[in-house]
Amino acid sequence: MKKSIAIILVLMLIFTALFTACTPAKTNMILATGGTSGTYYPYGGAMAQIFNSKIQNMNVTAQSTGASVENCKLLGQNEAELAIVQNDMLDYAYNGIEAFAAGKIENIRGIATLYPEIVQIVASVDSGITNIKDMKGKRVSVGAPGSGVEANARQIFEATGLTYNDMSVSYLSFSESADAFKDKHIDCFFVTSGIPNAAIQDITAQNDIVLVSLTDDVVKTLTQKYPFFVEYNIPAGTYKGQSSDVKTVAVMATLATNSNVSEDVIYSITKALFENQPELAQAHAKGAELVLEEAVKGISIPFHPGAEKYFKEKGLLK
Repeated sequence: MKKSIAIILVLMLIFTALFTACTPAKTNMILATGGTSGTYYPYGGAMAQIFNSKIQNMNVTAQSTGASVENCKLLGQNEAELAIVQNDMLDYAYNGIEAFAAGKIENIRGIATLYPEIVQIVASVDSGITNIKDMKGKRVSVGAPGSGVEANARQIFEATGLTYNDMSVSYLSFSESADAFKDKHIDCFFVTSGIPNAAIQDITAQNDIVLVSLTDDVVKTLTQKYPFFVEYNIPAGTYKGQSSDVKTVAVMATLATNSNVSEDVIYSITKALFENQPELAQAHAKGAELVLEEAVKGISIPFHPGAEKYFKEKGLLK
């Protein structure tokens, strides 16, 4: 009897070992997003949920970060496998310019554009700011140091003939800018994100604001010098008290990866993203702006082979 039990136990151990060996290993991935008060973090969380539920043995974790510049570096250092990044930042990173002048990140790869990110310029009514030139001598937050927001602010000032020397500049994140604005420590701040932005919505609950429009000349200068910019109108009513459209520019939020991630994994990620777009739209409003036919536009760096394979199947790439 004891011998029979021993044999059964041995067989059970053997079957367990065989089953474990045959079970595919889980793929663990970090999805670098942005600050918790911005759009990247909740959007990344919604994508991660889709990847984890639709792809077998996939475990993607959305991680809060300092957004585009930090995300490019995380990809380059293999500390994240996926990231949401502005398309202009991807271009800078791959070519080693702007915030990446110290060195190129040549292993970074594109997957797909997700939605437009709009440059939004918020000023207090008391500041008297109604256009970019009015910011001379004012207290302005241009975004976190090295962020995509900060690069966009600098480009807009350059197109208007201003520099940071013409104003008192603070380098604050979305949430820090919102707090400083409410406490009247700054007159104006820049945000590059989807609309509506949660930090701006929070401000308008108790404060009147001015959304600063760009002139036609500034928009033309920006789009000619920086092809990743597109003209964009923020529709009236996007924010409380906004009675008219506001002319500005936008870049594209883009899902990126690095060349070390396998073709099969990124193919599965890309396929799951677009085949479950309605589910993404239910989880986050910006998911409604994910359009397969537009997903290959605005990416100036090489596509990852896995994404390229999917888009070729769909006839979007040759």
